[in-house]
Amino acid sequence: MSTVDDQFTDFVVAHERQLLRTAYLLAGDHGHAEDLVQTALAKAHRHWARVQQADSPLAYVRRVLVTSHVSWRRRLMTSEQVIETLPERPGDDPQLAHAIGDELREALRTLSPRVRAVLVLRFYEDLTEAETARVLGCSASTVNTHATRGLATLRAQLRPATPTPADLTHRRPS
Repeated sequence: MSTVDDQFTDFVVAHERQLLRTAYLLAGDHGHAEDLVQTALAKAHRHWARVQQADSPLAYVRRVLVTSHVSWRRRLMTSEQVIETLPERPGDDPQLAHAIGDELREALRTLSPRVRAVLVLRFYEDLTEAETARVLGCSASTVNTHATRGLATLRAQLRPATPTPADLTHRRPS
């Protein structure tokens, strides 16, 4: 009379290659296929008495194999995924940000105190034209004029040395 472990071992020896072939077709990867077979056989071993009573123990274990694969795919779809190449996204460069900030502060210093005050209040403090006019004791149209002229001056001073595609499209033909 053979023991339960012997019966299970006989089953594994008889069907391991077939299960591995099925697992490979499911997973498309030898390593994962071996893991799937091992998982299915471990689950079958725990419940071997019930598996043996099934009409077809091989079909039972094959079903465990397939459900293990589907479960693995579900977990994969909801977890972190490895990609071959990273997307080209520049990261924050603190040195570049600091250099740009220095360049902007230097350009602001070239403006008249009144124009500088308008730009700081409007775009740094995020005040409206009316609020800026109230703080400076002038009209909203004066604030608008100073803001327009100040921004134009800053754009001219901070324009890159090489023309950008936007610069080229806004030029008039000579």
